[in-house]
Amino acid sequence: MTTATAPRRRTRTPAPITIGPTWKRNRAGFVLPKHTLGWQILGWTADYLLQPDGPDAGQPWKFTDEQARFVLWWYAIDAEGRFVWRYGMFRRMKGHGKDPLGAALCCIEALGPCRFARWERGLPIAEAHIAAWVQTAAVSRDQTRNTMTLFPGMLSPRAIEEFSIDLGKEIIYAESGRKRIEAVTSSPRALEGGRATFILKNETMHWLGPNEGHEMAKVIARNAAKSRDGSSRVLAISNAHAPGENSDAEHDYEAWRKVAQGLVPVSAAGILYDSLEAPETDLEDDAAVTRGIIAARGDSAWVKPERLLGEIRDPRTTAAMARRFYLNQIIAEEDKPFDADKFAALTKAGYTVPAGALITLGFDGSLSRDHTALIGTEVASGYQWVTGYWEPLPDAATGELWIPTTEVDQIVEEAFGRWQVWRMYADPYKWGTHLSKWAGQFGGERVISWSTTQYRKMAHAIAQYRTAIEAGDLSHDGDPRFAAAIANAVKHMLSLRDDDDELMYVIQKERSDSPLKIDAAVAGALSWQARQDAVALGAKPQRTGISLYIPDQEKPG
Repeated sequence: MTTATAPRRRTRTPAPITIGPTWKRNRAGFVLPKHTLGWQILGWTADYLLQPDGPDAGQPWKFTDEQARFVLWWYAIDAEGRFVWRYGMFRRMKGHGKDPLGAALCCIEALGPCRFARWERGLPIAEAHIAAWVQTAAVSRDQTRNTMTLFPGMLSPRAIEEFSIDLGKEIIYAESGRKRIEAVTSSPRALEGGRATFILKNETMHWLGPNEGHEMAKVIARNAAKSRDGSSRVLAISNAHAPGENSDAEHDYEAWRKVAQGLVPVSAAGILYDSLEAPETDLEDDAAVTRGIIAARGDSAWVKPERLLGEIRDPRTTAAMARRFYLNQIIAEEDKPFDADKFAALTKAGYTVPAGALITLGFDGSLSRDHTALIGTEVASGYQWVTGYWEPLPDAATGELWIPTTEVDQIVEEAFGRWQVWRMYADPYKWGTHLSKWAGQFGGERVISWSTTQYRKMAHAIAQYRTAIEAGDLSHDGDPRFAAAIANAVKHMLSLRDDDDELMYVIQKERSDSPLKIDAAVAGALSWQARQDAVALGAKPQRTGISLYIPDQEKPG
């Protein structure tokens, strides 16, 4: 006797959520613009550009169908040969290929047929810009490097020879300097007045007020608007933004929503917003997450769902991060350890800690990748300020980025000379040699190695710091780098539990390669912990000198 079994039901990938004309269909298939320079551009890229990386590196460049449709729409023109779109946003999941697409568009704008020349038999004919000035802009060098490092592998030997290209790390020149592609991370004031013919804004979900992202966006918009031929345009590439962070990407989304709701005429707005995101997805269900990744990746076949599923299941990845980066869903970050608005309200402008005051210091450092911060806290008042802050700078000989350690040494020495430093809690990671030197100079009882990887100890420090912010027990100088670090920090949940049986956490960046730094927040928490210890032990300023003796039994364990 045989038992009949029901046929297995095939699970279909759910339809993604799409925004933009790229995704419009009719009975014949996808709708394409009536007039576009895109067809000529697609042919040009196949002749002059190469795949810069991956298994097909060195092969002729080829857009995916999805990307090709975007190119056709981005270069759509009206009956007068004018661009339909003055501003664009290409929003996709992490790993989708935004940077290679952006790099290809930079090459097109610098060298290729990207401007309307004339009509022939009813078809538009394009030509290259005679004096192209292309910028790839970001709020950190790490972001622009993602794009700039692609050009050497993308520009073919034919292109390099025919256009006399001089490849550089920060600027690429062509045709005896008449054309260029450059990375831009300078201040908004330095950008003011530039006449770039095309600007690529990279990872605009990270363009915030504290890191001058808002001002950068405003300057770029003004520069593009005053181009002589009216054809200068701006394209942003981004992951899904976090609602409420007030990022430039969020501003673009809100602008598009106004257009979509009919509050602004499309003809006046000229905004091409293009997005592909997963539909509603149950993060607890591996199969559902896999289907969501497949929906969000579109035809970027190199995105491996099993690889991203592993990232999503990593305990360091919060639910909001998983949805924004890997499903391209706009979800608020629920796992912020500090209230950035409350911290901002604790600003005490104009206050200066008097010389000789009893203070504590917190130090969190990097040598090349992240920033380095030294935060002071006045023991008597709980006032915190940025005593020192450093970003990695390019080495004159190698171009590699390094923290100016000599300057750090100088500022630390000045702090110990100006104030009575009761204790300095410093994370020793990569700075152990310097901590030993400082301990020798200022006393091992004052310079304390305080490893942030001692998770229970660090979790208690973070909890106390959070409580101090919530209660308004501290004040600070309002330094935008300090405020940004507080806002940038996200929780890293631990398996440890506190006395109330609640899970404990430390803080981390939203992802390892994020340009949103948290070093000042870590240093602030260490400095506050030192201040708490000083208060608990009844530390008092010395009337003469600044050397404070701390008995062995009072040293931290």
